[in-house]
Amino acid sequence: MTFVWSTPVRFADVDHAGIVYYPRFFHLFHLAFEELWRERLGARAYVDLLDRDRVGFPAVRAECEFVAPLRFGDTAEVEVSIARLGEKSVDFRYVVARAADERVPRAVCARGRVVCAVVDLARFAAVAVPERVVALLADLVEPAR
Repeated sequence: MTFVWSTPVRFADVDHAGIVYYPRFFHLFHLAFEELWRERLGARAYVDLLDRDRVGFPAVRAECEFVAPLRFGDTAEVEVSIARLGEKSVDFRYVVARAADERVPRAVCARGRVVCAVVDLARFAAVAVPERVVALLADLVEPAR
């Protein structure tokens, strides 16, 4: 299963060539990551995880393959899945697609991966993924290949 979040591509997302500026894909990944928490735990869920529970998910590896252009005015569909839910890390996978409309077919524009360590923010040390987080993300774990 995947979590899907959609957003319009805004003028601030594109470069002079009229396509999404490559670092903006990483921003889309993170926005979808935040929306996953919002949808599953409520509006303040991610903030509470950071501030109250003092659990954070800093990126320790990030990569992106750019497949097709995404332009101002397109709708980006960001799919989130989990390649690996480890003991102290989560390997998030992202697929950004241009949503189909009357002028263009749906097309995958980028595929990305962000590996996040799970840390105790008070000590900034790796900790086990909290059980409630495991339960929250379990349905997004990709089947073994």
